[in-house]
Amino acid sequence: MSDRPMPAAPETHAEERAAPAHAAREPASQFALLRERRFAPFFWTQFLGAMNDNVFKIGFTSLVTYQAARFSGVDPKTVAFLISAIFIVPFVLFSATSGQVADKFDKATLTRWVKTFEIVVMLIGAAGFWLHSAPLLYACTFLMGVHSTVFGPVKYAYLPQRLAPEELVGGNGLVEMGTFVAILIGTIVGGVAAGIGANDAVSAGTPPGAWWLGGMCIAIALAGRVASAFVPPCEPSQPGLRINWNPFSETWRNLRLARGNRTVFLSLLGISWLWFVGATFLSSFFNFAKDVMSANADVVTVLLAMFSLGIGLGSLLCERLSRRRIEIGLVPLGSLGMSVFGIDLFFASHGLPRAPHLLSVGEFLGAAAHWRVLADLFLLAMFGGFYSVPLYALIQSRSAPSHRARIIAANNILNSLFMIVSSLMAMALTSAGVGIPGIFLTTALLNIVVAAYIYALVPEFLLRFIAWLLVHTVYRVRLVHTERIPAEGGAVLVCNHVSFVDAIVIMAESPRPIRFVMDHRIFRTPFFGWVFRHAKAIPIAPAHEDPKALAAAYEACAAALAEGDLVCIFPEGKLTRTGDMNPFRHGVSEILARASVPVIPMALRGLWGSAFSRHAASGQERPVRRGLTSRLTLAVGEPIPAADATLERLQQTVAELRGARR
Repeated sequence: MSDRPMPAAPETHAEERAAPAHAAREPASQFALLRERRFAPFFWTQFLGAMNDNVFKIGFTSLVTYQAARFSGVDPKTVAFLISAIFIVPFVLFSATSGQVADKFDKATLTRWVKTFEIVVMLIGAAGFWLHSAPLLYACTFLMGVHSTVFGPVKYAYLPQRLAPEELVGGNGLVEMGTFVAILIGTIVGGVAAGIGANDAVSAGTPPGAWWLGGMCIAIALAGRVASAFVPPCEPSQPGLRINWNPFSETWRNLRLARGNRTVFLSLLGISWLWFVGATFLSSFFNFAKDVMSANADVVTVLLAMFSLGIGLGSLLCERLSRRRIEIGLVPLGSLGMSVFGIDLFFASHGLPRAPHLLSVGEFLGAAAHWRVLADLFLLAMFGGFYSVPLYALIQSRSAPSHRARIIAANNILNSLFMIVSSLMAMALTSAGVGIPGIFLTTALLNIVVAAYIYALVPEFLLRFIAWLLVHTVYRVRLVHTERIPAEGGAVLVCNHVSFVDAIVIMAESPRPIRFVMDHRIFRTPFFGWVFRHAKAIPIAPAHEDPKALAAAYEACAAALAEGDLVCIFPEGKLTRTGDMNPFRHGVSEILARASVPVIPMALRGLWGSAFSRHAASGQERPVRRGLTSRLTLAVGEPIPAADATLERLQQTVAELRGARR
């Protein structure tokens, strides 16, 4: 993207990834970003904002849950859900306007405006704590929602402008980790402060905890404003944009804009569903601790700590698991783990030891049954990190820079709607007599249904998941010059054909989606035909079987290349039966005759003799043994202009890339 200053040339990063292990220099850790001005002030600004949100919300929730007598007209059983709902109403009302503002103005300037506004809001909140005024605290909750609504599009549109593509997953991981560490710290500070003087008589006046809460909220807001002063200028994406101040028409326009890219829109829905799940669990913790586990407010801090540490660790692991790429194969893994541990949390919540008094942290941790609850919360959140980081990075990378902030605004609108529905569902289930464990089980089961629906609509997620599992469990893959696969624009990829999983391995290691040219018979099978049709694979048939299908395949390839897609063909036309390459057929020449694009030669080494190849009885290794233990290599050659891409040259180049190893 032309408006992003690059910290280093892309070729440098790619060569580091592709070089042999003994000669490669380790790429810089994602934590190195915390030492750079283009990222560090922004990181600490959003960190302090997230912490302040939670100092305020946890302090407010704790006071009204455990000191309800000090607040008139407040129902302690539903107030946590009500606070969450009030906080997210501004996302529905103002996200569309915020997205336009973030596209039109300098994001650093907007950040400073937002942090100044936060100081004013926290003065109102402090007054609410000191006066024990529920209306003032509800008003502050709403205004903090406004603060987060305006900052959201700025935050996620800033990252792709300031980070290189290979830094995007790591940067998003740090932001997600920082957000939940801030939630953890805010939870601890808010919960501890709210508990100061909690045992004093109600008539004793305002307890010290309320004074501490108000003072800390103001102090954190001031610190955030100082950090924002160091955020470097970040030019607007569309300075000439004319703002539509009608939130309803602009909300509809933003949602239509987001729907323009099907994968991006479904990724927005996926993230919104995560916020539905997260809001349900986080809003339930106080009542879960008090009513289900007979524990005091300090135990809520332990529950939130496990949740925050889990999602923070999951977010950081994404960079390592994805090899610094946007790996959407982690998304199904994340949703699977969320459901498994959400369901187990339901069963872990039954048969817990009961006590005649509210358990302290020490007493709570002394019961072995409680450790299963903590493990479930930690693992559920960790898989939530696997789920969220790739989706955020995918949205940022595939959204047009000119209206990226408005796409993020559409995301915030959807997030808020899902969170409101989450609060309404939890309140309805509570009113119907369903306990907190039942709410957890309902959410985990719904997660299975929603995940299945999204992956049915976009099989790319499932295919990448299968590919990711294959290359991270069965094989250890060495990459040689995969940076030669172009980051944008149409190109034809040609590769030797060794096994049934060649396409999956290439898909797993490509930074971009690929449209594979595949035998038409595959499309007749019920499951694989459905999957590959949705993955936009191109069916091809021999001329003697179906000449019309063959001509249609060539035209489909030309259309895909004209749209800037990558098209991969295996020119041999069939799997090798001996391990040696078959002669290349003229199909690739027919494609290039219709689209003059570069050809990227590739070679797979190490798949012959595996369980997935047509292993001949020639005295080689046993197929299963080799398939489960061998390393394989994907080597990519220099691009060849279409005019020079003769069959002889392509076959010779692929053979040289493969070398002696099959």
